[in-house]
Amino acid sequence: MASEKIKAKRAFIKDTFVNREYSWLLFNKRVLDQAADETNPILERAKFLGIFASNLDEFFMVRVGSLYNEAAANPEGRDNKTGLTSQKQLDGICQVVGELYEDRADCFSALAKDLALCGVRLVRASQLSSRQLKECQKIFRLNILPQLSIMVLDAKHPMMQFENKRNYMLYDLAKGDRSMIGVMALNENLNKLYRVGTGDAVRLIALEEVIRACGASAFTGYDVKDSLLVRCTRNADFDTYIDDADMETDFSQLMKKKVASRARMNIVRVEVDSDASKLKDFVLKLVKVDLKYCFTDKRFFDYKFLFQLDRYLPEDVAARLKYGPFKGRVDEEYSSGSMIETVLSHDVFMSYPYDAMTPLETLLDECSRDERVSAISITIYRLAHHSRIADLLCRASENGKMVTVVIELCARFDEENNMYFARKLQEAGCTIIYGMENYKVHSKIISIVLNDGDDVRYITHLGTGNYNESTSKQYTDLNIITSDRQIGEDGAAFFRNISICNTEYRYNRLLVAPETLKSGLIGYIDREIAKGGDGYILAKMNSLTDKAIIDKLCEASCAGVKVELIIRGICCILPEVPGKTENISVISVVGRFLEHSRVYSFGKGRDRVTYISSADLMTRNVDKRVEIAAPVLDRGIEERILKILRVMLSDNVKARRLCADGKYRKVEKGESPLDAQDYLLKHKI
Repeated sequence: MASEKIKAKRAFIKDTFVNREYSWLLFNKRVLDQAADETNPILERAKFLGIFASNLDEFFMVRVGSLYNEAAANPEGRDNKTGLTSQKQLDGICQVVGELYEDRADCFSALAKDLALCGVRLVRASQLSSRQLKECQKIFRLNILPQLSIMVLDAKHPMMQFENKRNYMLYDLAKGDRSMIGVMALNENLNKLYRVGTGDAVRLIALEEVIRACGASAFTGYDVKDSLLVRCTRNADFDTYIDDADMETDFSQLMKKKVASRARMNIVRVEVDSDASKLKDFVLKLVKVDLKYCFTDKRFFDYKFLFQLDRYLPEDVAARLKYGPFKGRVDEEYSSGSMIETVLSHDVFMSYPYDAMTPLETLLDECSRDERVSAISITIYRLAHHSRIADLLCRASENGKMVTVVIELCARFDEENNMYFARKLQEAGCTIIYGMENYKVHSKIISIVLNDGDDVRYITHLGTGNYNESTSKQYTDLNIITSDRQIGEDGAAFFRNISICNTEYRYNRLLVAPETLKSGLIGYIDREIAKGGDGYILAKMNSLTDKAIIDKLCEASCAGVKVELIIRGICCILPEVPGKTENISVISVVGRFLEHSRVYSFGKGRDRVTYISSADLMTRNVDKRVEIAAPVLDRGIEERILKILRVMLSDNVKARRLCADGKYRKVEKGESPLDAQDYLLKHKI
């Protein structure tokens, strides 16, 4: 078995390439490492474990689901970097994920022990005292049982449907000489945790453990021989099937049907809490899933309850076990006077979450009332559930401004939220455009047009992240608000082109995918290649997968160009390979905040050109989406951005370096440990 796992890992690396799926799994392992990192506050470690589990769920729904579709549609199709077929990738994924389940179990055991040292005990069903068991039985009878769906599979009810990511407890039942299967579907609205016992220690038992301890009592009159907790994950990848819309179709209604279809798509993973139960064989036969797609975790599957631990602690105690509070900065200049006048006088820069989103909200608020503002256009990909941005757009429209909202209904897992806001904005009088045919609109841009006397002036916001107040406090993103005329004209033209589904347009300053972003960035790489050893490239992104760009970066390395990459997640280039990528370095930073900004910088000194972008260097972004890369025109802002990147390159606490063998290793700390995110919280750049 060990040799098979080693073989599977080796197959994911070929020459200077790393398989995309394997690289993502390595990223999620780095998330799990933060759950095990004892330098992190204990409740934050618990959240990292919950995030790891949630990430893995989405990986199976989307990436494994996509590979499942590809394997069925084109069995001989191969990954263009490692030559693996979709099925070979699926086989390798199952091997690696099996290890991750073991790592997760070990991590949780260590976490539970450390929580106990802090006065929080997570009680298992097998550990309940007689008094605690009676307490759980009461909780089960009064609070849980009335909200459960229970049935017995027999001649009249021979089948069942496993809903996506819902927990089920199955029971092997006997009544006389008859054998049956009992099914208990857990209600997603139930509390995830229950407090038991008294005293200073906080003793908590998860819903799953209550079910393990008391669930059998629901099957009155039956002998319960065995039980098995089960969860199935269904394929959620339907992007490739959004091709049946036409001019007579309401696209929002089509999306509703597509979202609903997720509940019926094929199962790509089964999770069970025991390998010994014969009920496991029953489940796999019922859902027609191969054994290799079945994984065992004897505790939990989703670990959502870990996000709720602080609710059961005194506020002062919980505060000591979490990251210290912080509030995003707002420059004094932006908190008084007119934001419109400020932007008209000079460019404004904000670095989330270290800077607050407040100046942008203030600008939109002012624009909703200013008589000079005639039009506001914005792209929306993901909004907060309670969005002030949406409220301000509604107010602007109600005040007579022409408001155009390009809202992407295909933003995965945010489709329903976006459909809600599309209706709300439309009811307020906004013009709603549902993206572009065949392309997701992932750009982050606001175009504001002002009638200033006889002159038309522009204010343009360009960013690397969503217009989402919630994630702006958790994700690192860069924002520039400018009154540059050429960028303003580009922004206005961008929205005109979106409205007529035109991607074949050359902008003055903006690089826009799918037409010019990829070729533009490759052109800058070529410029550095021409400089040889004097060339320099510094880039930060979430993911790098596009083969053409990877090939070009390899060419740059061979030409002597120094290439420094900061890549949080997927990285399909293998650095430090002698004679091929020896001039390329890659670090990944996983920490308190999710690194989300994208920066592409070429050259040094006065020759330097820097872009911020909504796009990662993935084929889906540069070829199949509408994305924007915007030049940083203000030299002072450019230097601030590059200083942020230099701080990240100096990180020797959270940073991990990708090595030529495909492994991520800790960076040597030396005498002065530096956590980049902590530094940026404490120092204004």
